[in-house]
Amino acid sequence: MTEAATTPKREASRKDHLPFEAKHVDDFEWETIRWPGETGKMLFHPRAERPTEPNAGILRLAPGGHHPEHYHGFAQVWYLLSGEFKIDGKMYGPGTMIFHPDPHFEGEFHTETGGDILIVQYPGPTTAERPIYDDRFNMKARRAVEEERIDR
Repeated sequence: MTEAATTPKREASRKDHLPFEAKHVDDFEWETIRWPGETGKMLFHPRAERPTEPNAGILRLAPGGHHPEHYHGFAQVWYLLSGEFKIDGKMYGPGTMIFHPDPHFEGEFHTETGGDILIVQYPGPTTAERPIYDDRFNMKARRAVEEERIDR
């Protein structure tokens, strides 16, 4: 059984702080993501009413999934849950945590095994650039890699 998004019911002693939110991965559908072989369930993501909410969720890569080198102004953390991933020529597997500062580049990326990655993208502390959800994590149809922007 899964639970919908929840927040604590009790009143906090400080009224100037918000409570946590809890969401379950099984309550979300897989969405198409811009890179070949990649789908995701973004449990949290920025939107007009909450622009600083992070992109946070699970990426699932099919065997053969890949992306080219590309660049971002926001910061992010990846935690490899399953599978093996070749990033800039080096292999990484389950239990590896990867930190991308702001600004950063993501090197050429391939997986032969497929696998799952927990990701959290958040506004860059030095650049103030925010992660992008719309038309990246919720695509109606994937474009060719050559048509994707790689500069942000």
